[in-house]
Order: sequence, then C-alpha cells, then structure tokens
Amino acid sequence: MAVERIGGQVDAPVVLTCEHASNVLPDPWRWPEADRWIVETHWAFDLGAAEIVRALAEQAHLPSVLAGFSRLLVDPNRPVGHAELFRGRADGREIHLNKALHPDEQRRRIEVFHRRYHDAVDAMLQQHHRARVLSVHSFTPVYQGGPPRPMEIGVLFDLDDALARAAAEILDADGWVVALNEPYSGRDGLIYSAHRHATRHRRQALELEIRQDVAVDPERRERVVASLRKLIPLMSR
Repeated sequence: MAVERIGGQVDAPVVLTCEHASNVLPDPWRWPEADRWIVETHWAFDLGAAEIVRALAEQAHLPSVLAGFSRLLVDPNRPVGHAELFRGRADGREIHLNKALHPDEQRRRIEVFHRRYHDAVDAMLQQHHRARVLSVHSFTPVYQGGPPRPMEIGVLFDLDDALARAAAEILDADGWVVALNEPYSGRDGLIYSAHRHATRHRRQALELEIRQDVAVDPERRERVVASLRKLIPLMSR
C-alpha cells in the first residue's frame, strides 16, 4: 500500500501529512539481509510520527495522508532528482536496497510510490479547500554521533514565519522545549512535501519535528497530541 488515507470533516482547517510514517517495503520489494540492522531505525522511518498523526486525526477529525512505504525505498520528502531520494549510506554503512539502482528501477519506485503519495495529498487538499498543511515528522535525539539535540519539538517553516512563531508560542506555553527551524531548516528545502503542496494549492504550511524519545513514549506522545490540538484554532484563522 503506497498511501494510507484518513477522512476528516469537510470544513477541516488542516490536512495532516506524514511522509515517513512506515518502514514497510510493499510487495515485491524485500529488505536485503545486509540491511536488517536499519529496518527499525530512524533511517527507515520516523518513529512515533504515524501514531501521533492517527491520534490527532481521530481526536480532531482531520483528514490525513500517510506514506505506506519506507523512506529508503524512495523518500517522498525529497524532490525527484535529489541526491537523497534513494539514500545510499547510513551511519557510514552501505544501504544494499539502493546499491547500483538501475534507472528503470528508480523510475518504477518514483511512479509507484513517490508520485502516488503526492497525488493523494493533492487530492486531499482539493477536497478540503480551506485547509492548511501540517506535516508531522520525528527526529533522532542524537544524529550520527553529534551532540544531543535539546529541543523536543521543532517548528519548521519556509514562507510562513508568523504562523510558525505563533505555533511555537503555543507549544512553548504548554511546557515543551521548542525551536524554530531546528533541528533542520525549512528554508534549506527540508520541508519539501509541505512546501510543495502549500504553494501548489496556495495554502500555508508547517512541518513539525518531534524528538523520537518523546514520540515513542505513550504518555509523552499523548501529551504531544493534546498540545497539537491547541494548534488547530490557530490554523483555522
């Protein structure tokens, strides 16, 4: 399954997206034995992100689109032609799934997964013509041996500064350690999916990055979802 769709209220103010929701390789793809170490890691998917989106969608009746395939098969949060569309290495190790990919295989993955995912987001936004885009991701507390990342939630943006700052204030007031455009910056092209669909449909967009130790803990995740619900009135204005 390339895409998981969740319906919502017709007048919903937000469409949720989750580009890195799954570590699944749909048939006929299989994980090579040499890649088994990577399947449950942040390289293959964003741990806890799908659970946050499904809970928020259910509680706030928000339409949602989640990828049903691993980002290592093809990354829907990167444009076609990007160097990391088919990641070749992780933690200094070769990813055998993507070793010496033939151009025909690249095109097949783009057609079956990347294009279908983005077509689904486009269709959802056409159905909910007032909705803004809120993309939900998670990030590893330590990246490739670097320093610990102190922020618990990152609010990433490109064009919508005022919306991002207002969202950060709400989350900060709820007790979270919040940072703008960290641990990645939306202005470096790292919110590709949210930006793509917001500009195409003339909407505003944010991407939320939630630290994975928060996202995978049931109690803290429940708190995150409760906090994210407080963003919905902001995105309704």
